[in-house]
Parts: sequence; C-alpha cells; structure tokens
Amino acid sequence: MSSAVLPALAPPRRAWVTDLPLLLVAAVWGASYLAAKGITTTHTVIAVLVLRFAIVLPALAVAGWRGLRALSGPQWRGAGLLGLVLSGIFLLETYGVVHTSATNAGLIISLTMIFTPLAEAAVTRVRPPTGFLAAAGLSVAGVVLLTQGGGFTSPSTGDLLMLLAALARTVHVLAMARIKAVQDADSLSLTTVQLGSAVAVFAVLAAVPGTGAAPWTVAADFGAGEWAGLLFLSVFCTLFAFFVQMWSVRRTSPSRVSLLLGTEPLWAAAVGIALGGERLGVMGVLGAVLVLTGTAWGRRRADVTS
Repeated sequence: MSSAVLPALAPPRRAWVTDLPLLLVAAVWGASYLAAKGITTTHTVIAVLVLRFAIVLPALAVAGWRGLRALSGPQWRGAGLLGLVLSGIFLLETYGVVHTSATNAGLIISLTMIFTPLAEAAVTRVRPPTGFLAAAGLSVAGVVLLTQGGGFTSPSTGDLLMLLAALARTVHVLAMARIKAVQDADSLSLTTVQLGSAVAVFAVLAAVPGTGAAPWTVAADFGAGEWAGLLFLSVFCTLFAFFVQMWSVRRTSPSRVSLLLGTEPLWAAAVGIALGGERLGVMGVLGAVLVLTGTAWGRRRADVTS
C-alpha cells in the first residue's frame, strides 16, 4: 500500500480524525474473535466462512471493477496464490477460536508481529538486534503462561491452531513482499482476488462430504443474533476495516497505522473478559502482560531497524 507521511505540525484534530477510525478497526478486529466464537461450531466453520466473505465480495468487486480489469495475468495468479494462503489463515483462526477463548485467540495471533521480522531475518540472513530477540523471548514466555490454567498443562487444540495461524499470517506477509507481480497491483483489486480465491476454497471444502453443514443450511438455521454476528464480521471486520486502512495509509505514516492496529490484542482481551465472561487467572494475566509488552517492544525495535 502507498502511504503519505502526516506533517509533523498537523493540528491535533487532524491526527485524531485519522486515529479514531483506525482504533475502531482495531476494536472491531479484537471483538471479531468473540463474535466468531458466538456463531460458529466445529461443524459450521466452513459454512460460516463461505457466508462471511460471500456477503462482502460483490461489494468489493463492484467498487474495484476497473482495477480488476486492469490486472495482468501474473497479477491474477499472484493474488490467487496469496488467496490460497489467506484461506488457510482463516480456517486455522476460525477452528482455533472455536476451541479456545477469544482472549487467548487475540493475544496469541498477535505473535505475528514477532514472527514476521524473525522470518524476514532468516530469509535475508541478517541477525535481528538483541533487543528484538529479547522482546520475542518475552512474548513466547507470555504465551506459555497465557495458555496455562491452574497449572502447567498442555496447550489446548485451539491455542495451537492460533499459533499456526500466526505463522501462516507471517507466510502471507512474506509472500506479499516477494511475489513481484502483486507489488504494483491496486490494493482493492488485490484484496478482492484474494478473498475470491479464499471463498472458492471454502466453497469446494463445503461441497466435500463430512466437512460440516452446508452454508445454506446454516444460514437458514441462524436466528437474529447469529445474523447480527455474521454481518458484524462481514461488514465491519472485513469491508469497513479494509476501506479505513486504504483511507488512512494515505493520510498518516505506516508506523502509526501499525501502532494503532497493534492494539487489537488489547481489545480482544477486553471484549473477551467484559462481554464473554472469560477469566485468565493469575498466570494468564501475567502471560497477557508479557505478550502485550513483548509485541509492543518488538514492533518498536523492528520499526527502528527497518
């Protein structure tokens, strides 16, 4: 995405005009884990994913029709490949949140901010600074504590799936940076093709026997509450979030966007505890603090060295 740096002497009001929508995006993303958990079961994961993205895909296609027509063959193929990775991310995240708490899900997925610079360093063979490695260690220690209940036990299936989702997000970020064909593509068109590829994967999986209820069956069984949750995930967590990011990166710096969106795990914990009635326990609270501290510290160190 292209960006424009906000002038240092911009009036405070102008800064807040940009910051508030981004904070709202972080908040709805944080709330998305509890929303997904509320409308999804093990047998309806794929159906919910089909419904969630099929709702917003037509709007994205209409808004970005010109850009889609302008994409070259390599750009279509590159975006389609990224969409396959994206489908894996959403499958891991959604199955993961079904089997763990919304609080754990939001905090564990934030490890992407640590994994991505580490993976980048491994690819480029440039050793990360000591401060960043310390931040990574702090975050990992926090996850270990976070996933414990009354004592040291094996992490839940959901915790492990969210950890894999964080790794998959890292692969997605690295792939976007290294597939040359997509680097000059319009961001709206790129997102539309990726989501279209992901929906195609979900639709194919939904047609396979034994993968859960069909999307139309799930939709017919939804009550008002489930539809409200689905529309929240589709309209606010996907459509609204994307357009706010497109709008904001042209009015402020990438580092500020990253900082504000990096508050997502805070919102996930707040929503999970306040609305979901989740409890962390003493070790869980300590682990959450370590994860948040480590990811914030690591993000700052990565910004300094990038």
